[in-house]
Amino acid sequence: MKILLATYWPIPHLGGVWPFMLQIKRRLELQGHTVDLMGNGPDIPKYHIVFENRELLKDQLLPMLNTKLNEAAVPVLHQDSWVQTVEKDRYCMELAAAYFGVEQYDVIHTQDVIATRALSRVKRKDSALVANIHGSLAREVMMALERDQEPGYRESLMWKYYWALEHYGALSADITITSTEWMKQTLVREFEVPEQQIATFQYGLDTEHFWEVQAKGTDMTRPAGKKVIICPSRLVYIKGLHYLMSALGLLKDRRTDWVCWIVGEGDKREELQTQADELGLREEVIFLGHREDVPALLQLADIFVHPSIQDNQPFSVMEAQVSGLPAVVSDAGGLPEMVEHEHTGLVSPVGDVEALAAHLQHLLAQDDVRIAMGNRAKTWGTAHWSLDVMIARLINIYGQALNQVR
Repeated sequence: MKILLATYWPIPHLGGVWPFMLQIKRRLELQGHTVDLMGNGPDIPKYHIVFENRELLKDQLLPMLNTKLNEAAVPVLHQDSWVQTVEKDRYCMELAAAYFGVEQYDVIHTQDVIATRALSRVKRKDSALVANIHGSLAREVMMALERDQEPGYRESLMWKYYWALEHYGALSADITITSTEWMKQTLVREFEVPEQQIATFQYGLDTEHFWEVQAKGTDMTRPAGKKVIICPSRLVYIKGLHYLMSALGLLKDRRTDWVCWIVGEGDKREELQTQADELGLREEVIFLGHREDVPALLQLADIFVHPSIQDNQPFSVMEAQVSGLPAVVSDAGGLPEMVEHEHTGLVSPVGDVEALAAHLQHLLAQDDVRIAMGNRAKTWGTAHWSLDVMIARLINIYGQALNQVR
């Protein structure tokens, strides 16, 4: 088969979608399939086919779109500048897909609702369209609107637009895949997607590649006499790292035999560094930025922490588990489906900094509990996050979708 993996998000990218796409590409090509990767450009405004030196600059498309989508023709689009930007970008994706020859693919496998809606409008009728929905974009918008204390936001054009994107995006695929029951129920209950539209099975992790990267090692070393708490994450609001900083401030008042490595980049980095300084955590919290050696860093760590406000099935938790670390997580989204409280880790309510600090303190103080949890996490994670099982299920879904359209 000739397969296109497509996302609206920039690729290569620091988030989990990019490694998910890469490991599917590697495995499917080993089985003899041809796989292309399409997404937004990470540096300049363009869509491109990664590794193929094929790209289309948005500046070549926007003059036509601006003329077609003028205020007289589409007045509603000009009521919100953000909605206008996203909608024009979706049109750019459609035009880019047509330019790249979308008609050549047997299966199109999208990674978000925007790409799904876009590709559904330009693909061949007998090409299968499968969508993996990795998170709820509309719920993230809702949280941002609530955070900004905008009353009556559900009547705003922005909310209605993103609700429609979530609803129609999920419905535009022949089959929609979620990796957690939480994500499935979110689509069904909040965005009116029929249950029969959705197949649910967990992601897999390419452990062979993971161990190869880990074997290369790292230039970091464990500080003498300290345990290492590690948090690989994008430094964005939705990941809840401001709650972690507050919890670490409480933790420092109770014990000082630890450091916390924050691994990642994002628009909240400066804000988080300021918060850490104000809490007197400059020596304890180390911001490492983007790293290519996360598997090796995990090998040096003692505790993994992930305080998200919303999450589906983050790769960072999977990697921590196969590395033998207990996971201290919030109860956001699909995280409770990944971490069994007091068995493979500890789960606390979103934003409960006292509980988060107490969980970290407990694992720092109880070596036997921490090590046993980590061992159970490794046993469970190694079996549960099988990439072979995920790829087999995915091939089956491709076949079902092709049968629906042919």
